[in-house]
Amino acid sequence: MTADIERIAINTGGGDAPGLNAVIHAVVHASCARGWEVFGIREGYDGLLDPHHYPDGGLIPLERATVRHITHLGGTILGTTNRGNPFRHVVTRPDGRREEQDRSAAVLQAFRRHRLDALVAVGGDGSLSIANELHEQGLRVVGVPKTIDNDLDSTLVTFGLDSAVSFATECIDRLHATAQAHRRLIVVEVMGRYAGWIALASGTAGQASAILIPEIPYDLGKVADHLKQKAAELSYAIVVVAEGAKPIGGDVTAKTREPGRVERLGGIGARVAEQLERLTGIESRAVVLGHLLRGGTPTSLDRNLGLMFGAAAVRALAEGRNGVMVAINPPNIDYVPLKQAVAKMKTVPLESTGIVTARMLDISLGD
Repeated sequence: MTADIERIAINTGGGDAPGLNAVIHAVVHASCARGWEVFGIREGYDGLLDPHHYPDGGLIPLERATVRHITHLGGTILGTTNRGNPFRHVVTRPDGRREEQDRSAAVLQAFRRHRLDALVAVGGDGSLSIANELHEQGLRVVGVPKTIDNDLDSTLVTFGLDSAVSFATECIDRLHATAQAHRRLIVVEVMGRYAGWIALASGTAGQASAILIPEIPYDLGKVADHLKQKAAELSYAIVVVAEGAKPIGGDVTAKTREPGRVERLGGIGARVAEQLERLTGIESRAVVLGHLLRGGTPTSLDRNLGLMFGAAAVRALAEGRNGVMVAINPPNIDYVPLKQAVAKMKTVPLESTGIVTARMLDISLGD
């Protein structure tokens, strides 16, 4: 079945991830091969809602020449935002007060005005939830999963994870040398709000002495005892902690807790380093990798995943599919309903091979 499509749009929402430009490249090339026009929406849906804010009008034509040399680039040529929900669009009133408005109808109107037949929405659970709501209001949508946290349950893996893990591992490798030179304990904080895939993979590959992840609340006393033993053997220790890790009976460490907004996590590395120094007597330092994990050149795996997902999204539209997310479950590409795709978060299973391997390698997981 061939869908009646002539013009489509693509946007990127939420945090950036290595491989986003590969998706854009594939969507444009696959669409042009079918004779479709492709337009990129600036910064999520903001390019449609506030077009006068952008010198190019917020909606830009994408041709093969436009995307010819972007696959290897980090970030996204379209820009992105994690505050771009059209159902809760923030506007500033004349008196200076900020309020949220539902401007989803304006998005749908913009699609009709620009004669856009469908949307390829690239994002994580938040962005794909928005895409699903727009689909339920009548917009033709195909979603592409994007998250370095790898926390979308309906796909085996998402692009960005491999690049983040590879860079984090390289950083941990470098920190071994300085930790050993100064006989220190170094705590490395990585991203991972709800899921510990980055921390577990990079910590294991980088031969950390302890790894703290959101799925396993930690007892810092047990971690300290383990590290004292390790430090006696090695003269130093490395601890990798996901930003969403929390102590038994405690809460996550947040930089800000704003009403009506998702709290900004951060500070767990410094907090753990300070507490471990007190418990172990070993001089400690904290290193926060943060957004360094999002940037940089995507690995070949993430480039190929992005290209695969982008091509699959165009194929889904050509086959008449709607309200689905493309997902990789080897050896197949699946099409999962958006509502199902965002219904469940994928966390690290406590009996997974990764967890079992870490324990067998004498890495403390805090429990």
